[in-house]
This record gives sequence, C-alpha cells and structure tokens, in this order.
Amino acid sequence: MEFPANLRYTKEHEWARQEGNRIVVGITDYAQKELGDVVFVELPEIGLTLAVEDTFGVVESVKAVSDLYAPVSGTVVDANMVLEDQPELVNASPYGQGWMVVIETARLEEFQQLLTAAEYQAYIAQEKSSR
Repeated sequence: MEFPANLRYTKEHEWARQEGNRIVVGITDYAQKELGDVVFVELPEIGLTLAVEDTFGVVESVKAVSDLYAPVSGTVVDANMVLEDQPELVNASPYGQGWMVVIETARLEEFQQLLTAAEYQAYIAQEKSSR
C-alpha cells in the first residue's frame, strides 16, 4: 500500500495535497483496496461551499457505498468528472487520475492539522487491530 509523504490524510481515509491555497482531495490507496472495485462516483457541483467533515460526494463499490468528507473548509473549484465514466480510475490511480475534487481554502491551518503519512499508517494499524 502506498502512503505518499507529501500528502496529508483523514481518519475517514481521504488524502489531501496542497497546491497554493487549493487542496486536491481523493481517497487513499487503503480505502480503495477496502472498498474493492469502484463502480460509481458522485461528485459535487463546482461552487459548493464546504466545512471540514461535510459530505461532498459518494463512492460506490461492489462491496459498499461510502460518503466522501471534506478535509478542509472552502469552495469546490474543480471536480474530476472523468470519474463519472471511468470510476475504476479510483482503484487504478488513487493518488493520480483518481483524484476527486479541488477545494479552495482560506484556512491552510486545517490542512496542517491533518494526519501525516506516518500518523495515518499508525491509525490504520490501530484500526485493524481493534477489529
């Protein structure tokens, strides 16, 4: 499993990458493996305003339906609409072509408060051991 060190992570298994005041968001390699084959992705319209942990979309797989949660507050300025026709990109390239949305934020401190790669790996290990 991949845990790129340049990303931040949430306990809901989203990743976030800072690009200036914009945050690119997707689901982690761990999440896509747990979900199995992704068959449908629902993303928000551009312009939607989000607070931290607001639901912004849905990922449906052969195993489950999961909500997507905003790692930072701000406005959705881009959504990866390619996923509507090619949801399998979430499995094939969770940190690349499988990105979900871009959120423009004025609160970069929210990004800094997200889990580091090492903290996220420790969280997953703890989550697995408590099952």
